[in-house]
Amino acid sequence: MSEAGTLIGAVVLVIGAGVAAQVLADRLEVPSVAFLLLAGVLVGPEGLDVVSIDVFGVTALRAIVGLGVGIIVFEGAFHLSAERVREAPREALGLVTVGALISLLGTAAAVHLAFRTPWDVAFLVGSLLIATGPTVITPIMNVVPVRERVAAALETEGILNDVTAAILAVATFEFVVAEGETPLLVLEAFGARLLLGLAVGVGVGLALAVILRTVDLSAGNAPRNARLIVLVGALVAYGLAETTLPEAGIAAAAVAGITLGNVEIPHADVIAEFKGDVTLLVLSFIFIVLAALLSFEDLATLGIRGILVVLAVVVLIRPIGVFLSTVGGRLSARERIFVGAVGPRGIVPASVATLFAISLEPTNPRAATVLVGTVFLVIGATVVIQGGLARHIAQGLDIVPTNTLVVGAGRVGRELAARFESRGEEVVLVDADRSVVETVRTAGHRVVHGDGTDTDVLADARAGNAEVVAAATADDDVNLMVAQLAKNRFDVDTVVARANRPENVDAFDDLDVETISAGFAVADAMDDAIERPALAHWLADETRSGDVLEVELTAADAADLTIGSLSRDLPEGCLVVMVSREGDDRVPNPDMHLEYGDHLTLVCEENEAMEQAVERIRG
Repeated sequence: MSEAGTLIGAVVLVIGAGVAAQVLADRLEVPSVAFLLLAGVLVGPEGLDVVSIDVFGVTALRAIVGLGVGIIVFEGAFHLSAERVREAPREALGLVTVGALISLLGTAAAVHLAFRTPWDVAFLVGSLLIATGPTVITPIMNVVPVRERVAAALETEGILNDVTAAILAVATFEFVVAEGETPLLVLEAFGARLLLGLAVGVGVGLALAVILRTVDLSAGNAPRNARLIVLVGALVAYGLAETTLPEAGIAAAAVAGITLGNVEIPHADVIAEFKGDVTLLVLSFIFIVLAALLSFEDLATLGIRGILVVLAVVVLIRPIGVFLSTVGGRLSARERIFVGAVGPRGIVPASVATLFAISLEPTNPRAATVLVGTVFLVIGATVVIQGGLARHIAQGLDIVPTNTLVVGAGRVGRELAARFESRGEEVVLVDADRSVVETVRTAGHRVVHGDGTDTDVLADARAGNAEVVAAATADDDVNLMVAQLAKNRFDVDTVVARANRPENVDAFDDLDVETISAGFAVADAMDDAIERPALAHWLADETRSGDVLEVELTAADAADLTIGSLSRDLPEGCLVVMVSREGDDRVPNPDMHLEYGDHLTLVCEENEAMEQAVERIRG
């Protein structure tokens, strides 16, 4: 077969294997990287021997991988909005500074002690393994319903540490291959690439924003043209910086993505969707090609010492770094344990390590083996183990919050979302009106654009994980369909629907759905204002810090509790005002004995006290 035919066959096989890996990963709800690594091994010299470095050539492979990583980093950074970072600003800052430093020093020490490598090579490995990466974190967060602040901290860390790892690794590599240089070279090289990346990235990002907002892209094809312009802009940002200083392109692409993602531009949703599809294709291609270059012999050479390094990184260094870098933040102790237990490495360490190993092989084969072997061992172990077990880890730590889905992002839906979120619950809104979606998203709510009566849209909004679905649109037909799907298709425990016309209440009742008649709700609120004005005013006050909430008693010591003994354990300002048992509602007295499964109605003056009381009652 001719060289062109061999290359075409390899590319087709790699792309096909990549698509298959992505589909299988989506089906099993695990990060696709694990299947991409496996696919790479199968098509590489250790398997079918269809893909090798000779097929592409070193120079072409460097260019392909570089441009691909630039697109991947840009896409991840495009989603890093200032509002998202504000979900966990202290934790994000700690993870990309203190956490990154501990990862660098700890990993370098582990590699040096295990393999007796020089410190410069050990720091090269450590610098690469700083990166966790959005390519592996985001798929995990898509299937593990943790609180938004946890996902925001992990995804922010992944995006920013990708850049830090790439630049620091290149700066360290220059020191490794140089002769007679001092460690000051690392700082100079790091600073130069970071500054260049910032300048080029901000410039390209703002230029793209101006073009998208001012240039006539033609009415019929504006969304398509906007997507293409952004794709070219990402490549330009990477290319301008990369041709000036190697690996500055990754910083430029990331900064351009962050800049563009945090300004108002038309067609933002379709741009994000298109970029996501391109990134999946590029990611699949690069990961498979890089994995195809792996040698089992090199991995075997590391032996038990390689496994010890992986254990040190996963079990010791990562948890310590997370614990120290998140002190004083919003994350609970269990959430910090989860973040420490989930730190899979992704495309940046894989790509840079492979290219460095190719350069080191002729002069320092031992360093090349340690570098690529250690990096891929950590990638494989963290992706397979942490990615596969992330959901179980979250469930075991009991950090999966109550997931509430509200269909209809109008005034009623937004008010519901605000109330649920004030109690610490995770809320996703669904609305078919794009302008409403943008308004709600700007207000800081999580929202999915689409028809709430479409099962695919509800699935994207995680209806399958929801404990509560509220149909709150102004259309009773839509609310009725949403309620049917939630009960029958997604098996949601609690479904509440808004009935705008009294004559439709019977139709909702037939579905065994809790129905709120708009007319009755207004009359009830007016009655409260007349007969219970203090309580009505308190509940209607948007500035209040407390709430009324019903909680199921599931604590292990439920059978030993009375209202009096439980009240002594509750925070100050919290009262149990009603106990519901098997449909019987009673106002309790201090001597009333409680039973497992009782529903307790709480009144708390402060949200923090409410959260503490809920934790006590639920055990």
